[in-house]
Amino acid sequence: MADDQNQINIELSEEVAEGTYANLAVITHSNSEFILDFIRIMPGVPKARVKSRVVMTPMHAKRLMHALHDNVQKYEATHNVIIDTDLSDGFPMNMGGPTAQA
Repeated sequence: MADDQNQINIELSEEVAEGTYANLAVITHSNSEFILDFIRIMPGVPKARVKSRVVMTPMHAKRLMHALHDNVQKYEATHNVIIDTDLSDGFPMNMGGPTAQA
C-alpha cells in the first residue's frame, strides 16, 4: 500500500512530447531560485531567442545536476565518452561548420 502512495501520475501532452531543440543553455540564479534559459542559435544569425525557460529552487537545481551527471555517465558507458570541445576562446558562432559564402 505504501508503494501506491509514492507513485506520481505524470501526464505528457502531445505538444510538450514533441520537445524543443536548444543548443545553448544560460543559467542564472538568485538566493532563492535558478533560472535555466534554453536557446536555439542558428549559424550565421547574430540574434537568438530563448525557446524555453525553467525556474527551480536551488535544491531542485542540485538534484538536476546530479541526475544529469548520472545520466551522462550511463550514456558514456554505453556509447563512448562525449568529447567536450574547448570553448575557452568563446562560443563558436559558426557552430563548428564551414563558413557560408554567397
